[in-house]
Amino acid sequence: MNFYSVIIGTELLNGRRKDAHFSFLNKQLLNRGWTHKASFVIEDDTNLMKNIFKLIKEDPNSVMFCFGGIGATPDDYTRDIAAEVFTDSKMQYHEKAKELIINQFGQEAYPHRIEMSHLPINAKLLKNVVNNVAGFYLKDRFFFTPGFPSMSQSMIVEALDKLYFKNNIKKYRNTLIAQCPENELISIMKLIPTNIELSSLPRINGETKKVEISLSSESKELINKYFQLFIDYLINKEINYKIK
Repeated sequence: MNFYSVIIGTELLNGRRKDAHFSFLNKQLLNRGWTHKASFVIEDDTNLMKNIFKLIKEDPNSVMFCFGGIGATPDDYTRDIAAEVFTDSKMQYHEKAKELIINQFGQEAYPHRIEMSHLPINAKLLKNVVNNVAGFYLKDRFFFTPGFPSMSQSMIVEALDKLYFKNNIKKYRNTLIAQCPENELISIMKLIPTNIELSSLPRINGETKKVEISLSSESKELINKYFQLFIDYLINKEINYKIK
């Protein structure tokens, strides 16, 4: 699966608030053996939201966590845009979501708060442990949570535990640190096939230059084969290295 996060909030981009969503979601994914494909932090712009949702929808293996914009104020666009992109603009008042809002706020649920139960058709709910105004998800892949970490974090855990508890595909990784510039090993890097994940991280400490090379794949034999190319080159060039 390819995991995406979309964090909506002009207040993050203009510095009025700091984001806490990415780090929490990223840690939860890593703990389950998943990784982010991409993360977007965007302003409250309907066209931008629509284009990013469409981009993610076009990935047949996408799973999206969206944060923000599902409240009751005029700048909360997420429900409408989600419906436009994922359910052909079809929406309905979700009876359970409506019931939760009424139970929480009584007569103060009207006329505005009740609109938070107007969701894309066939939406399923995510529990809000703070005030019972539910988040929601579509097609078991696209999750929409509030902008408040105190509300969204438990929803992330609920969604992952229910639908993406653990990645059962095991990946192997080989890593070394070579005492040479990154440029020295580019010719070997070009030999690595695209089905192996290659990471090259240069380290510069004063005049000392090192590079960390890491290969990852579902095939242990495959990464061992190509990892050996780096080792052979370093030995031949009498370059010191250390395997992590």
